[in-house]
Amino acid sequence: YPGLKYYSVFILELLFLLRQAKGLKRDPKVKPKQEKQEVEIRQRMTVSELARAMGKDIDHVYEALLHTSINLDSLEPDSRLQDHWIKEVVKKSGMKFKWATLTVEKDRENKDVERRPPPDPAVLVSRPPVVTIMGHVDHGKTTLLDSLRKTQVAAMEAGGITQHIGAFLVQLPSGEKITFLDTPGHAAFSAMRARGALVTDIVILVVAADDGVMKQTVESIEHAKKAKVPIIVAVNKCDKKDADPDRVKQELLAHDVVCEELGGEVQAIHVSALKGENLMQLAEATVTLAEVMELKGDPTGFAEGTVIESRTDKGKGPVSTAIIQRGTLKKGCVLVAGTSWAKVRFMFDENNRVANEAGPGAAVEIVGWKELPAAGEEILEVESEQRAREVVEWRTFVEEQEKMQADWQVIESKQQEHDDAYRKEREGLAHLSWRKRRMALHSANKHRMGSRPSEKASPTGPTLSVIVKGDVDGSVEAIMNILESYDADEQCQLDVVHCAVGDISENDIALAETFSGVIYGFNVKANKAIQQKASKLGVQLKMHKIIYKLIDDLKEELSSRLPPTVKQHIIGEATVLATFEVTMGKKKVPVAGCRVKKGELDKKMNFRLVRNEEVLWEGLLTSLKHMKNDVQTVKNGMECGLSLDKNVNFMPGDEILCLEDVKVEQKTSWDPGF
Repeated sequence: YPGLKYYSVFILELLFLLRQAKGLKRDPKVKPKQEKQEVEIRQRMTVSELARAMGKDIDHVYEALLHTSINLDSLEPDSRLQDHWIKEVVKKSGMKFKWATLTVEKDRENKDVERRPPPDPAVLVSRPPVVTIMGHVDHGKTTLLDSLRKTQVAAMEAGGITQHIGAFLVQLPSGEKITFLDTPGHAAFSAMRARGALVTDIVILVVAADDGVMKQTVESIEHAKKAKVPIIVAVNKCDKKDADPDRVKQELLAHDVVCEELGGEVQAIHVSALKGENLMQLAEATVTLAEVMELKGDPTGFAEGTVIESRTDKGKGPVSTAIIQRGTLKKGCVLVAGTSWAKVRFMFDENNRVANEAGPGAAVEIVGWKELPAAGEEILEVESEQRAREVVEWRTFVEEQEKMQADWQVIESKQQEHDDAYRKEREGLAHLSWRKRRMALHSANKHRMGSRPSEKASPTGPTLSVIVKGDVDGSVEAIMNILESYDADEQCQLDVVHCAVGDISENDIALAETFSGVIYGFNVKANKAIQQKASKLGVQLKMHKIIYKLIDDLKEELSSRLPPTVKQHIIGEATVLATFEVTMGKKKVPVAGCRVKKGELDKKMNFRLVRNEEVLWEGLLTSLKHMKNDVQTVKNGMECGLSLDKNVNFMPGDEILCLEDVKVEQKTSWDPGF
């Protein structure tokens, strides 16, 4: 049949295609694409949590971090990792990550721990009062405490200024005990001074008899009033010739502190901390007031207290100074403070001796924290390490939820601003046709077309990036409080890249190199290897022991980043005596005959013509002659002829000023208050 040929060809082609498709399916070289395992991560996961999320053991996480800069010796299963390390582990394991959705855990059970209910009055016992020494810088607070406990704390302080809170138990000859808090009086430590007032029973306000009430004195009074704590005034330095205790009491009246001599209830004791005069009278007044207040504490049950200060010690690790307010703290107790917990390994008293226990009103140094607790955090004892981990995980979760909520509020606010601006822009174009509206929008947004959305605007002016390291948490907090007052961004942008407690590390050097920053260390150290690395990479290390010197150094560094301003300095003055014209080619050029009356005239400098205090011209000279000779300079008392680069009609009596451009270094306008 005629059509059979075509059908046969069609069938053969179809069989060929089927065989080819069948062969492709059997090709062993083509492998199906494997999907990467997806790991759900969240902020600040512990090593064990990350291992569980990846379906691996803890050793796998350690191996992934083996060739990174993280210190593996300090890592424990419950150590929390920073976000970039979590991502690094997941990537090195050949997996991909996604952030966990925190909103699904809204119904999570509250695992937090709270203070116990008020104790039974039957179990209460007398406790030593917690007394805070407050006052202005250099009014003798540390010297006063030094005299009371017969130590040399004041001599050890850098520059004679107390840099962080010290807590000490003082036993008087009568057997009475007083726990003292020595708070810094410097302006930088206002937040620390406030924290001292909130954990104290009595405030001793030290005022120098020769200096009177000062700024930090007033702040201390306000802190005591806010905490509703009674005040005893110690009028110090009464041994000086210009001392006037009565003036101090009169000045205190303006701040509602009325002493007993003026009809009030506040005791005022005249003392000399340096000579030790009337110190026992001050201590007895404190004990008497404490007896009137009937201070009692509950020594039973779980311990409760407050972190006064925290720091990192090379031999002890994270260490905190705490005031125990309830219960009895013993070695082996498990504590929670904020998002940190501890199993107490050691306790030390104010003389660095090992303490076996600490009851209500005692001040101790606690060793055994997994992470450094923040100063001011509430300390609560729990029954086990597992319970402490649950509390910390819950508090971390709550912080993440609060942060996420705050972020969403910012996003919604920005979105609302965008919507309002878009709606306003549309309302102005509502009367136009769609073609004209599109043209108008194109014209309005034309200036945006040249830049890509992904491009970040680089800072137009000078910028200073800083890294702050301090010895204790309170010192870093005080420095950061000062930096928050920075208000000279229009001159130089100040960017705090990182702040932490502890000595200078290699990570700090790497961070400073990345951001071209400066490292400021306060009462910390940098070993020789760190210093050599910093020098090799060109990173500046600036170490200080007195906070106002650190801030002065920072101000100088900010000022050095500012471009110099150019000011004109008058180096010579001349008076026009006569005028005449000189023919140069086809033009007549006006020439002034002058006498130099001050300084000298230099042809290469700028000049100014002044008549009756009005500036008529400013520019360069075209010629300067003396006795018909072209000269470069004309000195004081000499006569000369000069012409300007612009035709100006001179008049006798006009003044010619010779100006020199002088570069003047700018200084930052930031004033931190001291």
